[in-house]
Amino acid sequence: MKTHLFGETLEDLKKRVQIKGFPSFTATQIADWLYKKKVSSIDEMTNLSKKTREELKKECDVGLIPPQTVQTSVDGTKKYLFPTHKNEYIETAMIPFKERKTVCLSSQVGCKWGCRFCVTGEQGFQSQLSANEILNQFRMLPEQDSITNLVYMGMGEPFDNLDEVLKSIDVLTSDWGYALSPRRITVSSIGLQPERLESFLAACEAHLAISLHSPFLEERKQLMPVEATYSFEDTLQILRKYNWHGQRRISFEYIVFGHLNDTPKHAEKLIQLLKGIPCRINLIRFHPGKDKTLQATNETVLQRFKEHLNAGGILTTIRASRGLDIDAACGLLSSRNNPSKPTDYDRDDDEES
Repeated sequence: MKTHLFGETLEDLKKRVQIKGFPSFTATQIADWLYKKKVSSIDEMTNLSKKTREELKKECDVGLIPPQTVQTSVDGTKKYLFPTHKNEYIETAMIPFKERKTVCLSSQVGCKWGCRFCVTGEQGFQSQLSANEILNQFRMLPEQDSITNLVYMGMGEPFDNLDEVLKSIDVLTSDWGYALSPRRITVSSIGLQPERLESFLAACEAHLAISLHSPFLEERKQLMPVEATYSFEDTLQILRKYNWHGQRRISFEYIVFGHLNDTPKHAEKLIQLLKGIPCRINLIRFHPGKDKTLQATNETVLQRFKEHLNAGGILTTIRASRGLDIDAACGLLSSRNNPSKPTDYDRDDDEES
């Protein structure tokens, strides 16, 4: 099994060329070929000597994998199925909206946390993705050159795979990499160990989204088993201490369920709970999976809930459900029914209201 150069940081490449005895500037040359010139093979790195290329090829390749299938929604959203290097599968969504194109990246094959509303959680956990496999979802899209935003909101819990997620963000935002603004990147988490949240906040400048779904922690525990292990109160303490008054943004994701978390009591508790944090709340329509005990709220209640929160001083928007007809909307990504052979389907940030 060869080492995949794509996804390595400049520091990784420096260590690699030092071990091989190559000139130190070779690392910068390789990074330039990988992330600026977008080569797919070592042979294309023509300012490296032939001997250097042959030595690299003994142990390394670039390691790109094209998507195996694509489905296109009536609203223009596309869902790509990517194989991994372990012969597993992940799903990636590309969401166009006005001048923006947002890619929803997966960070794991499946997820172990079992949130009741999430189809990925029904799949269970299979494996972690490497930085190579995370970034491959961006690099190998036909739309790659026009992508404006990246959100780590696909399959998996990013903080469960924090080292590889941070490595991928380093490649995306560094001058030697893709040089994207961290303000174009959002990482979404259910909230795990406090030290992981602190590490994320210290290591990068990407935006943060926390899945909340109920301000009442016992109720949240029923929706999100993580609450029994890692309390949202610990997460909240860290968020309160952090300086959110720069350009970095904190938001809370809130799936609205009918007759469960859509009452005025919930709105008032949210206003109280998040007071003092300059945040926004993204309300998300529920898209039913296997758990039929949960139901979506109606549109009238949803709008009233939004207005209640806005009146209480919390900027609140309703996320549009994109790609619903191809199971690409929030909470619906899953690769458990991956195809046995390639099949072609012809079929934001997020739009807000």
